[in-house]
Amino acid sequence: MNTHFYRNALIIGAGQGISASLTRSLREAGLPVVIASRAAENLRSLAEETGAFALSVDAAHASEMERLFGETDALIGAPEVVIYNASGYVRGSVTTLDPKSVEQAVAVTALGAFYAVQQAAKRMVPAGKGAILLTGATAGVKGFALSAPFAMGKFALRGLAQSAARELMPKGIHVAHFVIDGSVRSAGQSDPSDATLDPDAVAQTYIDMLCQQRSAWSSEIEIRPWVERY
Repeated sequence: MNTHFYRNALIIGAGQGISASLTRSLREAGLPVVIASRAAENLRSLAEETGAFALSVDAAHASEMERLFGETDALIGAPEVVIYNASGYVRGSVTTLDPKSVEQAVAVTALGAFYAVQQAAKRMVPAGKGAILLTGATAGVKGFALSAPFAMGKFALRGLAQSAARELMPKGIHVAHFVIDGSVRSAGQSDPSDATLDPDAVAQTYIDMLCQQRSAWSSEIEIRPWVERY
């Protein structure tokens, strides 16, 4: 990765899968990284391993996102790479789902992403530089039975990515949406069949996106196991 272009990174919705692999890759490239989730204590081991800063955030609330970005500014400077991985998930029939649970799930997946994009853009537009990467899913392309809240959130996320890309890319900010079309294996798990996605390989695709020249930027990419049947 060209470490001279982007200086630092913020990963929202960090965990032990793709986010952990991204944290390691970005730190290995020399970038200071802030990782954030609702339960920051769960990120302690990753922070100790990589030297990243772990912060807490409830992504469903605009005030929380504003606080997170302010704390990130103080720790590593205004983030030049912002990666939104947070998702809310509740499964059930549309006839029985609890409306409050649905509201919370969609708020985390979609509204939280908007709050993150807004805070990132406020910092990146004046600088004329930055990258915003949004983690989507198959559910943002087609909805599945018993998974309406997840589809609602991921469809909204994809729309946000498309709109933000059209507004911000001409201002020097690379906005990209990732359709993660498959199950991500656990860290360190072996899968000789490659029927599941290797989180390190997925993270490398994000890094490759960050290395793209602006004359040939991508705004969306699908990632799926090579053995999957269409």
